[in-house]
Amino acid sequence: MTFGGAPLLDGAGLAVAAGERLCLVGRNGSGKSTLLRIAAGLAPFDTGSRFVQPGATIRYLPQEPDLSGFATTGAYVEAGLAPGDDPNRARYLLAQLGLSGMETPARLSGGEARRAALARTLAPAPDILLLDEPTNHLDLPAIAWLEGELARLRSALVLISHDRRLLGTLGRAVLWLDRGITRRMDQGFAGFEAWRDETIEQEEATRHKLGRKIAMEEDWLRYGVTARRRRNQKRLADLHALRRRHRETRAGTDRLRLVAAEAERSGQLVARAEGVAKALGGRQIVRGLDLRLLRGDRLGIVGPNGAGKTTLLRLLTGALAPDAGSIRLGASLAMVSLEQDRASLDPAMRLADALTGGGGDTVLVGTEKRHVVGYMKDFLFRPEQVGTPLGALSGGERGRLMLARAFATPSNLLVLDEPTNDLDLETLDLLQEKLADYTGTVLLVSHDRDFLDRVATSILAFEGEGRWVEYAGGYSDMLAQRGPAAARTPTGATAGAPRPRPAQAGETGASQGGSSPPVGAPARRMTFKDRHALQTLPAHIATLQARIAELSAVLTDADLYRRDPARFTSASATLAATGAELASAEDRWLTLEMLREELEG
Repeated sequence: MTFGGAPLLDGAGLAVAAGERLCLVGRNGSGKSTLLRIAAGLAPFDTGSRFVQPGATIRYLPQEPDLSGFATTGAYVEAGLAPGDDPNRARYLLAQLGLSGMETPARLSGGEARRAALARTLAPAPDILLLDEPTNHLDLPAIAWLEGELARLRSALVLISHDRRLLGTLGRAVLWLDRGITRRMDQGFAGFEAWRDETIEQEEATRHKLGRKIAMEEDWLRYGVTARRRRNQKRLADLHALRRRHRETRAGTDRLRLVAAEAERSGQLVARAEGVAKALGGRQIVRGLDLRLLRGDRLGIVGPNGAGKTTLLRLLTGALAPDAGSIRLGASLAMVSLEQDRASLDPAMRLADALTGGGGDTVLVGTEKRHVVGYMKDFLFRPEQVGTPLGALSGGERGRLMLARAFATPSNLLVLDEPTNDLDLETLDLLQEKLADYTGTVLLVSHDRDFLDRVATSILAFEGEGRWVEYAGGYSDMLAQRGPAAARTPTGATAGAPRPRPAQAGETGASQGGSSPPVGAPARRMTFKDRHALQTLPAHIATLQARIAELSAVLTDADLYRRDPARFTSASATLAATGAELASAEDRWLTLEMLREELEG
């Protein structure tokens, strides 16, 4: 398949056996959606063949479902049923996804339209499911439900997704689409990145050999014997072929470069919320929120769609005043926001103008002036895209553009509202790394569980009826701390699951989202030993960290093993033991600190 003179797919292949679970991965713009549409029989192709086993049924979920022409969501879903399919399953799926079937398609949000499309795709229980970014616009409860539903189905599955957790749970093989060709790995997604990196390293070695051969050929052409003109022409043609291969192998190995322009450090306190309450449209969004945000924190905010996550962001950044309580912002804050709906992108504006502000050909990145084409290349845009209107960009390209604009502005507070939408896995990897290196503070709303685990230092979770609770660690840590209550509360519940009843008078409230203690259970308390450990553990942790730094410095000596094998072995063993002791001490301190907060709160 060729677009605009450049091959998008060049001999790509896709084979799906009965019951197979295949992850289709690749960069944004590599042709994943096109290949899936070809497999579904919905897109033409220039050369090649498509074969489907006679009688096999296929259902395809597009990235942007079209519900136009249907009076209700129920009519849209039932129109996807074939003769003999069970209409009760369609109604069951709609209910599980939080829809009644009577909604008007024109009034649906992006998440609701995606739920209706999922119900239409899953209802027939086809032989093969082709799903293009099924978790886009879905909240965490819906993603958890979808993951379980797909795991139970007997259908074969081809899945495009940026959600690592979903790919790791469902995938049994990986098809990597890169520079128009496909490579297959018959393992789960967990082994993909190591396999991909090894493949790229092998290509780099091949490219290096090609480069050396080109240099030798150029030297021969300059200084070699010229009497054999035909032979020279043959070698010249071979040189051109070598150069072409060199360009082709290099083309797909460009790396995205993210550098966040950072402002001067903010004060130690970034934001302090005390007794904050906010209601909108007669519904309580926030109730009695107490929160302290310090410099360097990475706070992830999670909850179902409609819980008020964006409203909470606006409260914490001072863009919205609370109805009750107070919010105090710290000193010297330089905030940059990445909005979810990308409303600031004018579809008619050129890509270059969106980066330069509409004037000149330079982008101010912090205090450094960069040529717009060079800055575009950092975010994997091609030079010929300078004049491309924003409306012609893919979802992933618009996401990279938003990152390019946000990271050009100096900041010490990044506010990211669903930054992972439409981004490919490689871009997500680098974004995670840059956020880890960012010295400022990050406020993050995301439904990507793996991204939250890698980035967040704490999670602010919606617990229902305007109540938000902060948990230390990432998303998985939050689930562990909430325990069995996670299956019942709005953050982790499936659609239609019962909500936890409020504590009655005289009952002991749950601590930080945990279950109430059973009747007759002894009250939790801190012993003298616990209080002493809480006071002394920070100093002990600092000592262990210093010891680990010393041992690591010793082991960085490349000649140590050759000079003194015994010392190398001893240092390695001591480093491992000290690391285990540090992990135990940190876990002990965290447990005690949570207990202290519970008792004092």
